[in-house]
Amino acid sequence: MAHSLFRALAVSRAPLMALSATGVSWGCFSAMVPAIKAQTGASDALFGLALLGSAAGGMLAIFAAPRLFALLGHRVLPVLGVFSVLALQLPVVAQSSVMLFVVMAAMGMSIGSFDINANLRISALEGASGLHLMNLNHGAFSLAFGLSAFVTGTLRAHGVAMEVIFPLMGLVVAGLSVLTWERGWEEVPDDPDEAPVTGGLPWRAIVLIAVMLFASFVGENAVDTWSSIFLERDLGVAAGHGAFGPAMLGLVMGCFRLLGYVTTQRFGEARVLLWSGLLAMTGVFLLSSAQGQGVALSGIGIAAAGLAVIVPTATSLLGKRVHRRQRNLALSRAWMVGFTGFFVGPSAMGFLAEHVGLRGAFLALALLLALVAPAVMQFERMSRTGRLVSKAP
Repeated sequence: MAHSLFRALAVSRAPLMALSATGVSWGCFSAMVPAIKAQTGASDALFGLALLGSAAGGMLAIFAAPRLFALLGHRVLPVLGVFSVLALQLPVVAQSSVMLFVVMAAMGMSIGSFDINANLRISALEGASGLHLMNLNHGAFSLAFGLSAFVTGTLRAHGVAMEVIFPLMGLVVAGLSVLTWERGWEEVPDDPDEAPVTGGLPWRAIVLIAVMLFASFVGENAVDTWSSIFLERDLGVAAGHGAFGPAMLGLVMGCFRLLGYVTTQRFGEARVLLWSGLLAMTGVFLLSSAQGQGVALSGIGIAAAGLAVIVPTATSLLGKRVHRRQRNLALSRAWMVGFTGFFVGPSAMGFLAEHVGLRGAFLALALLLALVAPAVMQFERMSRTGRLVSKAP
């Protein structure tokens, strides 16, 4: 097992560093949300609406990802790392909800592009090596996210200004981005025995995977963005201690994604996805009913354990399901739908919080996560009956 783990780390070093850098960026931003919201002076609804800017930028990034991936090749991750460092500095200038929308669009375009291109690279490496790399790499994202949120929250609690915090975390992102450099990519040669691509994309598989991705992304980003506000405003914890919410989310998700490297090999992707969806739903429900910090953090931890492996395992499953020449396009289209949840989640939470409060918003989130289990079961039924397009051997 140790040999397999070290080999997986070596094979996927570049995208692992890219996802770690992405985790640092979003972890820093999430821990600074209360300060950014106060700086803009926006209501919950307006603040949530401004966060939709990242959806616009992220959707454009995902749509362009296959072409950008092919165009830049082994240079794509270092180049996008530079843009991510620059984008991370922009929240400092967001003095209004309108300006925050523009800032979020730029962050969604740059950091989102860094994220999806790293995932495309991981899927290609999985196909070439036969290793299961998604959970391991996404575990690095979550650990980096949690550590970044904890460090950022600690700095904020000690009175360090955001004008200092964002450049400091930008240096960390820059250092990780340097490590994404690869000398060149070895393309998998054509196999004369491999079946040719026939028909269009396997849309049934794509839609089912997209549902899982969407629910998970909504849950992940809604909890990490609004948990700090929920803890500080609704539960009355000290300023800066709200960062324990996103920190708990990131660290637990990181640990369980590393564990997912083992569990998916032992129990299979479908079973892990099914139970993960149920666990995530339970955790968010507990968070919505929490009356104290301890129960709230416990709910976040349970939700994190469930959310941890849904995205990487579902992505890996689709990558294995489709023909390798359709892989990047199929993953891009599934992520175009699913990744909107990463951006729409915080905005929808803001809208709901304005009308029914954050407790009601988290309850609605639990109901959304309940969709993961039926999507997995439908995927398995269609797979058993041969109605999903399989990857050529």
